[in-house]
Order: sequence, then C-alpha cells, then structure tokens
Amino acid sequence: MILWLRSLAFNVCMFSWITILIAFSWTLIPFPRMVMQRMFRVWSKIALWLMRVTAGIDARFVGLEKIPPGPLLVAAKHQSIWDTFIMYVFLNDPQYVLKQELMRIPFWGWSARKSEHVPVDRDAGAKALRDMVDACVDRLEKGRQVIIFPQGTRTAPGEQQRYHPGVMAIYQKLPEGVPVLPIALNSGVYWGRRKFAVKPGTITLEVLDPIPGGLPRKAFMQQLEDNIEAASTRLLGAP
Repeated sequence: MILWLRSLAFNVCMFSWITILIAFSWTLIPFPRMVMQRMFRVWSKIALWLMRVTAGIDARFVGLEKIPPGPLLVAAKHQSIWDTFIMYVFLNDPQYVLKQELMRIPFWGWSARKSEHVPVDRDAGAKALRDMVDACVDRLEKGRQVIIFPQGTRTAPGEQQRYHPGVMAIYQKLPEGVPVLPIALNSGVYWGRRKFAVKPGTITLEVLDPIPGGLPRKAFMQQLEDNIEAASTRLLGAP
C-alpha cells in the first residue's frame, strides 16, 4: 500500500512537472538558445529532487572525471524516461537525438527545435540517416555534446537488443579529436518503461572510458556494445 501511494505521488508530481515544462518552455523561444538549455537544466535538477522526495529514488554518478572537455558523442543505455533529461545535470550543452514525432508535439516540439536537438525520422530510410548524421556533426563542430541511444528505444533491465547503425554512421564522420563516451545505467530497475509503480533506491549512471575515433567499423561497434552491456548488467546488482 505504501509503495502504491508513493508511486501515485511520484506519477502525479513528475507528470505535472513535465506538463509545466511543456507549457512554459515555449515562452523562451524568442530568447537565445542557451536560455532554453539553462531552463532544461534547472528543470532536470528539480525533477531529481521530486523523485527523491516523492518516491525515494536518488541518483549516483560514477566516473564523471572521465568526461573530456569539449564536444562529445555520448552513446548511452536507455531504460527509462529518466535517461532523456539526466544528461543536462552534468553535461555543458547536451543535444539529444530523438524521434521526429516528438518534434510535432505542440509547444514541446517548438522548444526542442529551439534547443537544436536532433530529430530523426526512423521511417524515412537512408536520407533520414544522412540528415541525422549531418546535424550531429554540425552540433559537434559547434563544441556541443550529442547524445544518442544506440538501441533506439527503451529496453527493460537485462534485455538485449541490437545496436542500430546510426551511431556507427556518426562515428565515421566525427570531427577530428572528438571521442565517443559510453554510458551505462540501471534506471529501468527503479522507473521502468510504461510502469506505474516505481521502486525506491539509487539509480546509478556510470561513465565509461572514452573510445577514440578512427577504429574500424566492426571493432568500434563491438567495443561499444560490449562495454555498455557489460557495465549495465553489472549495475543491475548495484546496491
């Protein structure tokens, strides 16, 4: 009963907070892009506080010292809505690769475009992939951090799904000196996909060793998948 009540409080508070974001963020569109980015950062930090207060879900960040300065291609495990905003807490100028459909949402889509997140139409084939790669390279050349979920969707903790070629396509076009930063996490244990109930505890996000550019296609994809999957599996046993 207590878990159900905490889950109810969590869902009411979090989705109300998301509604406030959608309703308010579009008013910042006339201002410089970084004003919108700072708003998203403040929103994300308050969201972490709401999670801790309502559901007893805390966050632990491991390996932040491994994050190099400047532009990065961040390749992260994706298990929860949590992953879609948490990068704002510790990255300077994050740019998410996200579904084109999200850009069509009134107010939210306008705000995401203002922040210059990268849309991808997953049904449009090769042209969509080229457009996505070009947009990611543009953001990286401007010194930002591009976040992509290589599996393309949220997966349940412990679930294995293939890594899509989008991350490889970006990797082949990386500006000189830009590394790939793999990230493992266990957010789905506490806030699962399409689940009402949440579990109190501590979500762990672990930054892994950067992967330099220039590796052969197969070697890069194998290293990326092995590193992220092994670390994410290990985190399932984290206290």
